Amino acid sequence: MARLAQARQELRRALSDGLVYVRGQRSVQWYVRHGVTIGERCMLGHPFELDRTHCWLISIGDDVVFAPEVYVLAHDASAKAATGYTRIAPVRIGNRVFVGARSTILPGVTIGDDVIIGAASVVTQDVLSGTVAVGNPARPVGTTESYYEKLRERFERAPRFGSEWTAWGGITPERRSRMAAELGDEGFVI
Repeated sequence: MARLAQARQELRRALSDGLVYVRGQRSVQWYVRHGVTIGERCMLGHPFELDRTHCWLISIGDDVVFAPEVYVLAHDASAKAATGYTRIAPVRIGNRVFVGARSTILPGVTIGDDVIIGAASVVTQDVLSGTVAVGNPARPVGTTESYYEKLRERFERAPRFGSEWTAWGGITPERRSRMAAELGDEGFVI
């Protein structure tokens, strides 16, 4: 009986992994089984890619958010043809880190706690805790606290919309028009 239960559990896991893989993405569980350390309450937006060939060298802290299409690499074979070697180095991502869409984190990088990585950034060097870093290559542009303070000020002035103003909330054509008119170029708070 125990063998049957174990076989069923393995089949469920394989099916779950397979469904995600059919969509071009390995599951979080697959990466964990292959050695990635992932903390609590992480939201890794699909698709994302953690270096499959050296994933055990990647550690991700608690409360980390990846926007879609984040890549984390623990190896770099760009000089292999010239040198005969591949660079391999661990990647450490701290707690409460947000990594913007289409960003790439390269081998040997440590990202501290309370960090924001802007969309489409290429992180080639360590990012200190409490930093906002953007660009290619990613460079610090300020602190997370100053960024949040600026956002709070903007949010106080901006129009506000609840979840009923989203596609998932069933927004009406009239509300779409009203939202566009009220927003202008400023942005909004949901």
